[in-house]
Formats: sequence, C-alpha cells, structure tokens
Amino acid sequence: MKIAAALALTLASASAFTAPAALNTRSSSALGMASIDEAFGVSIETGNKCPPLGAAILKDTQPSAMKWFQNAEIKHGRIAMIATIGFMVQKWGVHFPLYLGPTGSNVFHPASDSAWYLSTSAGVTFADVAAAAPLDAIKMVPAAGWLQIFFMAGWFECIAFDRQWNQENPIPGNYGYDPLGFTKREGGWESEELTSLRLKEIKNGRVAMMTMAAWVSNEAIPGALPVWHP
Repeated sequence: MKIAAALALTLASASAFTAPAALNTRSSSALGMASIDEAFGVSIETGNKCPPLGAAILKDTQPSAMKWFQNAEIKHGRIAMIATIGFMVQKWGVHFPLYLGPTGSNVFHPASDSAWYLSTSAGVTFADVAAAAPLDAIKMVPAAGWLQIFFMAGWFECIAFDRQWNQENPIPGNYGYDPLGFTKREGGWESEELTSLRLKEIKNGRVAMMTMAAWVSNEAIPGALPVWHP
C-alpha cells in the first residue's frame, strides 16, 4: 500500500503540474545563464552550475519557468523520499498493527487467522499485501483504493497550485503546511538554518529519486543494477 500510494502520488504530481503559458515567451526578463546558475538548489555537486540539459531547457525562458521546475523537483523529491521508506518496509516485511486489529500485530509475521480484508470482492487481505513483494503489492490494490489515492493527490495538487501560483508564493515547495513549525523560527525563510534545511531537502530528494529508479528497475529486472538493494 505504501508503495502504491507513493507511485500514485508521483504520477499525480507529474500530471497535475501544468506549466504557465508564458514559460517559453522571450522577453527582456528572460533567464540568462548567470541567473540560472544562481538559482537555489544549484550546488557544489555540479560545480555550482546548472547541468547542461537543465540550462538548455531554461535558456531564454521566463523566471516563472524556473519556479515551475523547482516546485516539480521538490515535490517529486518528497514523494521519492517517502517511497524509499515504503519500499524498504515492504521489502523487509515490516508492518504495523492495523487499528490494533489482528493483521500486522506480530510485525515480522503477517500471517493471521483473522486477517482483515483490503478487498472482499478480490479476496485480498492486508496480510496478503504485507507479505507481497513491493511491485506485487501494487497490483493488489483494488480500483476503489486507486480512486481514493488519486482523489487525495488531486486535492493536494489543487491546494498546492493555488498557494504557489494564485497566491504568488515566492518560495518553491512552500504550500503553507508546516505542523512542526520549521518556518516559524527566528528569521523565517531567510534564516541560515532554514536555508540549509531547504537545500538538504532538495539534495536528499534527488538521491531518493535516483534510488527509487534503481530499486524499481532491479525489482522488475533482477540483476539490472550491480549494487546492493534492500
């Protein structure tokens, strides 16, 4: 379920982002190479310069294009970070009690005589999903489950779009949801600590996206990548 939700949200975030119409309009305010290389998120890993492909895509575009791609990267990175946790949990067979019910109560032993059903019509129990391989677990999710996932993802996308574009929020990735109060610290978004955390999030998201690509490839084609995977 965790993997299914993560992949569904990834697909939804990709489809829900519709670039503003003015992205490719040339004007005096078009992005130059200097401004692209100074964009937040460009760091030492690429020699403090935007990679060639990204630079070519953003060349002569409006500043809104940079913000659009930054939002897309941050959101996909966040989904990928959650997906890596879900993939490992599913791969290792770790699961948690379902509302204190029987399924998952033994953590590493999903089998239960009174397992709860994920779908009675399909005859799939939560114990079945917990025991399945990550990609097999996705196939077990019933149509009603996918409908719920896409509905929630679409609802979130509408809120994110409104707060980023309609309300013209200048900080990519800031959708007004901050239950832990990170943005309420002294200095707010301009503080050195929060700036560092924002950059770390972007970098960890990039690693997570590459990790998920590798793990899913190796899961679909065993031995596709000659590296350790969970």
